[in-house]
Amino acid sequence: MKFYHKSMSRLVSTRKKKKRKPDYRKIILFFAVIIVIIIVAVSVHSCQQKRAAAKAEAARLAAEDAKATDAIDVELLTPNKYSRPGIALKQINGIVMHYTANPGATAIENRNYFEGLKDSHQTHASSHFIVGLDGEIIQCIPTKEEAYASNERNSDTLSIECCHYAKDGKFESKTYASMVKLCAYLCHRFGLTEKDIIRHYDVTGKDCPKYFVEHPKAWKKFKADVKEALANKDWELTINS
Repeated sequence: MKFYHKSMSRLVSTRKKKKRKPDYRKIILFFAVIIVIIIVAVSVHSCQQKRAAAKAEAARLAAEDAKATDAIDVELLTPNKYSRPGIALKQINGIVMHYTANPGATAIENRNYFEGLKDSHQTHASSHFIVGLDGEIIQCIPTKEEAYASNERNSDTLSIECCHYAKDGKFESKTYASMVKLCAYLCHRFGLTEKDIIRHYDVTGKDCPKYFVEHPKAWKKFKADVKEALANKDWELTINS
């Protein structure tokens, strides 16, 4: 019996000795994996938030870029026979769109070119309005007078010269927005519609405004945008004189 008890005692002792110790390496690995998953999740969430913020900022800037000016700066030319002849407009039947064909030139630079013709006598040229690269609007000729802009339609139309950077004549978003608003303003003021807006090309066949001549769909959209502005009564402009 003593032998039996000794044997059993040894067996229990052996089993106790064989009891496994915790595998700390696996435990550490498990928690490491958990930590990595948490870090990745936080990183992905942070990236998504940054992308969403960047997208929102881009949308805000795009909206700001597309904002039209709300004022017309009156910088009338000196009366002279080369750019402001002082001939009365008996009636206004339309609006003629032009482009400057001078990439990068600003509205005030184009206005000053017209002003300088009184001294240079280089040619006869002017426009009632000039829309600039940043959407600014300058008035050069009173709406009751003719401008030298649209050949045989000088006598019954208002003219708008539009600045551009691109060689193909495509307009900047701010320029475009102000073109739409100015046309809506003039249509409202003089009882016209988008159908009364034409290109210089439609008068003489000249490639002006270049982008609207070479991209008829863009021209069609421009007139549709003016129509929409009229429908929404988006034509309010103040006059800075």
